[in-house]
Amino acid sequence: MQTRSQRKYTVNKSSRRKQSGFTLLEAIVSLVLIASTGMALFSWVNSNIITLNRVQTSNAENAATLNAIEYMHSINPMTTPQGQANLGSSRLSWQAEATTDPLDGASYPFGISLYQLAMYLTKITVQKSDGQFWFAFSLQQVGYKKVRDISQPF
Repeated sequence: MQTRSQRKYTVNKSSRRKQSGFTLLEAIVSLVLIASTGMALFSWVNSNIITLNRVQTSNAENAATLNAIEYMHSINPMTTPQGQANLGSSRLSWQAEATTDPLDGASYPFGISLYQLAMYLTKITVQKSDGQFWFAFSLQQVGYKKVRDISQPF
């Protein structure tokens, strides 16, 4: 018959034998946890890359829009109703149509000015350097034309 201390030793020895390594079930559970965490992380990184590409595209379009607007400030739609220009890596083309009839301007403090003015709706198309359509927008502009000399009476 075993004494009490001998039984404890025997119980501890047998319990150590059962805990000596991973079981197949534990290995499968750990692999499933690692795989699901990896897939979630991959999905999150992929989503961030897609969002970053959209932001970069939007920033490039905004920069090109600002360049086009600044260039169009130098264009008088009454004298140049259509045209094209290269702006760095993009190509700008415009078509302007009058939305009002030309009117004589007012001179300070009274009288008729030397210019006629009209409002124009300018449709602007921007293409990439390879000629592919990129985006388009509209811009309202004032067109002007000198129709009188200062020496002529009003």
